[in-house]
Amino acid sequence: MDDSLEKLNGKPVRILFRNSSNFYTVMLFRTSDEEDRTLTVTGICPSIQTDVMYNIYGRYVEHPRYGIQFALEHYEVSLPSEEEGVIRFLSGPSFPGIGKKTASSIVEALGPDCLEEIRRNPEILHLKTNLNDKQISAIESGMSQSDEGLSELSRFLNVYGIGSRSIIRLNQAYGKEALQVLKNNPYQAAEECDGFGFATADKIAAYLGFAQNDDRRLEALLIALTMDLCVRSGDSYVDSDDLEQAFAKSTKGFDADYPKYLDAAVARHKLVNANGHIYPITQYEAETGITNFLNHFPLENIDPADPHTVETYLQSIQDNFGIEYDAVQKEAILSILDHPVQIVTGGPGTGKTTVVRAMVKLFHLLYPDAAIVCAAPTGRAAKRLSELTGTPAATIHSLLQWDLDSNTFGKDEDDPIQADLLVIDEFSMVDAWLFYHLLKASAHVKRLCIIGDEDQLPSVGPGCVLRDLIASGRFPLLRLDHIYRQKEGSDVIALAHQIKTGHPDFSSLQHDIVFYPCRDEEIKDNVLAVVRNALEKNYTVNDIQVLSPMYKGAAGISTLNNALQMELNPYAPEKKELRHGYQIFRVGDKILQLKNQPDDNVYNGDIGILTDILDAKQVESHRTTVVVSFGDHEVEYSEESLDHITLAYCISVHKAQGSEYPIVILPISRQHQFMLQRKLIYTAVTRARRSLVILGDEDAFMKGAATLEYHPRKTGLAQRLKNDETSDDNPFFTDGDGDDPFADEDIA
Repeated sequence: MDDSLEKLNGKPVRILFRNSSNFYTVMLFRTSDEEDRTLTVTGICPSIQTDVMYNIYGRYVEHPRYGIQFALEHYEVSLPSEEEGVIRFLSGPSFPGIGKKTASSIVEALGPDCLEEIRRNPEILHLKTNLNDKQISAIESGMSQSDEGLSELSRFLNVYGIGSRSIIRLNQAYGKEALQVLKNNPYQAAEECDGFGFATADKIAAYLGFAQNDDRRLEALLIALTMDLCVRSGDSYVDSDDLEQAFAKSTKGFDADYPKYLDAAVARHKLVNANGHIYPITQYEAETGITNFLNHFPLENIDPADPHTVETYLQSIQDNFGIEYDAVQKEAILSILDHPVQIVTGGPGTGKTTVVRAMVKLFHLLYPDAAIVCAAPTGRAAKRLSELTGTPAATIHSLLQWDLDSNTFGKDEDDPIQADLLVIDEFSMVDAWLFYHLLKASAHVKRLCIIGDEDQLPSVGPGCVLRDLIASGRFPLLRLDHIYRQKEGSDVIALAHQIKTGHPDFSSLQHDIVFYPCRDEEIKDNVLAVVRNALEKNYTVNDIQVLSPMYKGAAGISTLNNALQMELNPYAPEKKELRHGYQIFRVGDKILQLKNQPDDNVYNGDIGILTDILDAKQVESHRTTVVVSFGDHEVEYSEESLDHITLAYCISVHKAQGSEYPIVILPISRQHQFMLQRKLIYTAVTRARRSLVILGDEDAFMKGAATLEYHPRKTGLAQRLKNDETSDDNPFFTDGDGDDPFADEDIA
């Protein structure tokens, strides 16, 4: 070690800037000495995190503009030795999959000096703890993290456009050996690290001299094809014949033995062959994990409620809310008391929210000490659920304490959610993988209420969980179909229910819906005219939402966003603006969040307003910064993170799911025809709370409403649940043994 370097001990309190290409970082660092100083530290820091203690080594320098700074040369984690600090350290982001409960068990087994013990002798984890191999691997990897080797790794990967998050994940997976792993077999990283795909591995492999017919490449290609086909289609598995054709197409020019590589991938537990249904292992684990958990659920039960007390409380709720529930609504409200899992489904205006509000209130009255947790897939849906129930609600990712860098969840079987009643709204948006992880963290849950509209679009990710839970016939299903809401927006509700039959009739709708027939080239101008008219009637930009099925074309999202920005927020000399690629961001713009950013409490689909653009001289990071307000909080975006946002004047139907708007404008073009089917149109129409304006080709709209799914999603979950498939060993995982509906499945 260079003796001329100064050593400081402390922790970063704020990362002001980090370049995603070379990891140059500017941060505020608080020292732990008696002076308790906060100073600016600069240097190459790929993996450094806030609120973790470090020893940093470097020199003081004087910047001509920003004054005294500490130029960091290298750093290392400063290991805590007191019990509370050790537990906090081990359950932190450097150790994915290790929760506070597991961390506490390590301290209990090895003592408060366990970190130094583990650093000296990692084998002690095998000898003196009950941790599984995955947990031990996570701890060994986390303990090896420092800047050593990371700068070299980032330089090696920079030419391939690999971002900082992927490099950090590589470091978490392999520690100091990451670069050597890549050089030995880049396809290994493609299989084991999120965000590091086959295409990137293939570029690196070609540079390193791997042959196109290398066995490692062809096996990795088959695994990647399987996952890619599932992600594109939303299916949980691929039929073997289809996969073989895709594999043959991708290996033209040389012979590739499909059965050989399939068997190899199955033997390594990367794929599962379920009687010709080829699953990525993650989707197989999700389906079998969901099945096993629900077969064991609940692990704890609630005390039976006195029927007379229930009736008394229900009457008081009706009096308090000024509502008299009919027989179907009462059944839905009371069902949660007798059944561990309950599904409530129905279209707009059928009283789903009325039922949920009463159910939550009744459960609270009967069990005042019980914990009630509400969640939804999106931030806007969670906010609406909270307003309706009077109970705090979170996104599912937030509830599970999802960590973006490691793509893992803080809440799991070791550190479960503390909830007696768990209510999940907008469930049609929940994919199999997310539901599996939600259930893994639900060991303490006694009642699960699932609310959703089965006629809406399914999840973006693979699986069709709401459909499968209903199709299994295993759980009480309360299907609300009587329309209660007859005031504003009632024509929208009527149209939605007509679409469900495949026969919309605009002639019967007089008040809240307008259809303007027009040619594709006229759609843009007509959208602008409708928006102007709404603004003249004192609606705001936030009240109006344009939805489009596609991004490209004359009626696509990109074209309409640019036109609406020029109309609603045009250039003005006094307005700050910033060009990012082909996009101009301007103060006052309506902004859509495209990526989950849990640390900033902003999630994919959230909509805000751009409130400021700060010049580099105005901010500590010395980088131009865009500020977006999401209602109750603001989020800052450096120029490097502007790909996380876009304009929100026009958004996709998928992005709008889980939200409602007073006015929805829906352009329908012949260019959209291959995208138009009943669920998409139904989902778009039901986003309108008060008024709906449809512009474009009426014939395309009618054909879309009459068209069921072109390719219903292929899954095995419903059949597994019907067969009551279970594993006695672990409610969270199955090894494929026992009575499987796919009896010949091969998982080696």
